[in-house]
Amino acid sequence: MVVAGLADWLTGHLGFDPLTGVTTFDWLATPTQTLAEVTGGAVFHDGLRQLHQARQALAWYPDDVWRYVLACQWRRISQEEAFVGRCGEAGDDLGSAIVTARLTRDLVRLCLLMNRVYPPYGKWLGSAFARLPCAGVLTPVLTAALAATGWHDRERHLTRAYGTIADLHNELGLTDWVEPTARPFHDRPFQVLDADRFTTALTDTITGPKLHARPLTGALDQSIDNTDALGDRARGPALANALDVADLPDAPGPESGRA
Repeated sequence: MVVAGLADWLTGHLGFDPLTGVTTFDWLATPTQTLAEVTGGAVFHDGLRQLHQARQALAWYPDDVWRYVLACQWRRISQEEAFVGRCGEAGDDLGSAIVTARLTRDLVRLCLLMNRVYPPYGKWLGSAFARLPCAGVLTPVLTAALAATGWHDRERHLTRAYGTIADLHNELGLTDWVEPTARPFHDRPFQVLDADRFTTALTDTITGPKLHARPLTGALDQSIDNTDALGDRARGPALANALDVADLPDAPGPESGRA
């Protein structure tokens, strides 16, 4: 058991006190697992309602920050979506399977972000995804992609998943409509979504000029997945600085987001 004042506990756990405000730097420097821990779970007593206020402040990303992390998640997918086939064509079936697993993880995290759920760390990622409305459709498709024994089958299942998730993006209404169907990867015999189209559509809607211009490295845990690094909140700001998160303006609260 630990006895601590709320401000000290929040600062120790998050690296900042949300009761005094949350900056864009704070949002991007804080792993989603940490945000999930603070905003979730049972509260047995909160007499001063300060924990409730802190949770409300961290309930979800401000609108521009949400669009930015979504754009960065689509960028991650765009960078590897062709490699399922390219590895297979090169005779590297293991490599193709590894890329498929990486893409599946990124798609699951994308779905959570689209549904305003902070993605937890690996142990709980599938459990959190299973609670989403889209899980009933996507779980068998992603499972089939992971179980496939050839790159053509992996590509076919992933392409189906891409289309479903692209439709979900369009349903959010955050951007102009984006064509959700797969297409050839340049003149190569691979089917991809060309996911960077969704990245561009989202970044075009970010109103803050500094955040709009920021490199698409994303929040801290979109660039780093080392457990020791993400779990050390004293180290998090230094890592975030190295990823060029510093000196961003404060973001408006969730209540100021677009309808």
